[in-house]
This record gives sequence, structure tokens and C-alpha cells, in this order.
Amino acid sequence: MLVAITRLRIRSWRVAPAFAVQALRSARQAKAASGNVGVALLAEAHRTFWTLTMWIDENAMRAFMRAGAHRRVMGKLADWCDEAAVVHWTQEAPIAPSWEQAWQRLQREGRPSRVDRPTPAHANFQIAAPRVSRFGELRLK
Repeated sequence: MLVAITRLRIRSWRVAPAFAVQALRSARQAKAASGNVGVALLAEAHRTFWTLTMWIDENAMRAFMRAGAHRRVMGKLADWCDEAAVVHWTQEAPIAPSWEQAWQRLQREGRPSRVDRPTPAHANFQIAAPRVSRFGELRLK
């Protein structure tokens, strides 16, 4: 089982509508993708968004990444975001980690993604812990 976590912070509320549409399209694409085990999204304060996807293997995840809505939006994220990070890991059980566990893993093993206008936190790979509220999380599958 492959777990993929992303954390994105959009740099301005001006891009929020386009980002939201593309994030939901990508989530629906992931949910329907061959080899997907689960999808969760978390929207939190300060224009920050997390994704958690689980896959049967790396090939399934990479096929998703190179297709459809996800492929189209990837080229915009460097402009839209001022912080971005990703981490992937394998695990035996198909049990989704908590957002706290995802954050810890991202801090330990993650890598920053390219952004055009990085914040000081992005430049120093400082990732704030997620703040989960009852209304900020969406789980699919």
C-alpha cells in the first residue's frame, strides 16, 4: 500500500476559486482511478490544503498523476502556491494515517515542491501542524 500526502498553501484568495475547482476534480479523478484505495482532503486556516491518497502501488499512483485533471493542474501549482510539500511511503495495512501522523511523516521524510514565490517557511521547510475541524475534512471512498 502506498500513501501519498501533499500540503499546499495558496498564495492568494484570488486563486482560491480555480484551485478549489481543480482540487475537487483531481479528488474525483483519484477516487475513480484504478488502484486507488482512498482519498481525503483537508482545508484549514491560512489558505492551506492537505491531500491524503492511498494506492495499491506506486504504478497506480503515477498513472493517476500523469492523467486528466491532476496532470492539467500540476503546472499551475508553482504559480498558485507559496508553500508546497509532498511525501510518499509504503505500509502493509490499508489504514489511513491521521492528519497528525501525516504531518509528522511529511516533516521527517517529505520534500518541498517548487513554488515561484516561496514563503520563508517554505524555504526553511517549516510545516505547521494541521488543524482539523469537523467541517474541514472530506473523505472519499
